[in-house]
Amino acid sequence: MLIDQEGGRVARLLAPRWTGWQNALDWLAGLPETARPEAMRLRYRVIGQELRDLGIDVNCAPMVDVAQPQTHPAIRERCYGSDPQAVAAAGAAVAEGLLAAGVLPVLKHIPGHGRPSADSHEELPQVDTPLDELEAVDFAPFRALNHLPLGMTAHVRMTALDPDRPVTLSPAAMRYVRETIGFDGAVMSDDLSMGALGGPMGARVEAAHAAGCDLSLHCNGKPAEMEAIAEAAPELAGDALRRTDAALALRDGLTPEAVPIPELLAQLRRLEQEVRHA
Repeated sequence: MLIDQEGGRVARLLAPRWTGWQNALDWLAGLPETARPEAMRLRYRVIGQELRDLGIDVNCAPMVDVAQPQTHPAIRERCYGSDPQAVAAAGAAVAEGLLAAGVLPVLKHIPGHGRPSADSHEELPQVDTPLDELEAVDFAPFRALNHLPLGMTAHVRMTALDPDRPVTLSPAAMRYVRETIGFDGAVMSDDLSMGALGGPMGARVEAAHAAGCDLSLHCNGKPAEMEAIAEAAPELAGDALRRTDAALALRDGLTPEAVPIPELLAQLRRLEQEVRHA
């Protein structure tokens, strides 16, 4: 069972019943860089524990898109920073916290959604940045975390990879993700109902799977769209089945230790106090 529970702007489980969080960018900006990975590990250990208590075992995090000055707020305030290495370190800590709670992480938005000033919920963003700069900045956290079991695509047209199609629908871009970035986890599309994509839902599914996506993600709950997507989605087979089986085997092999959430939050508060008074 999958959820998108980052805390902050993107949270399906809300305070006061569940723990409330600041957006990641603002929250991390208040901490020294050396403390940020441990802070993120504890944050997502809490989130993971809350999810696991509900029987939810997959969470759409970490989001390792690298923030830029022009990044649209829909993405920017959720970013972990503007330095690729620091973002990768925070993303690794997010995955560690979730896995410790028995929840599989989803690496997003492959291979990077940090540059667009447009919102892919509404329109298709385009990035014309040269490949060498993308590799040095945007793609770097994804290479560092290419061992994670699950990933999610970016609905972004990167002309250095494919001048015509967004990553989700691009065989060339998905081949780059697999062969150059080296990600061999199961890849799901971002929400197929978003405004960045056009055409009937069934055609979107077919194009995403033809490009190399293993799984179709649909999030708005409209029955007619759900029916069209379910009808068009292929049965898992081949590499897609191998990758999803590997993710589930990892989940089944986890041995999470239930730690009381107040204890985890107390650890986080102590960390914040220590570094702010250091």
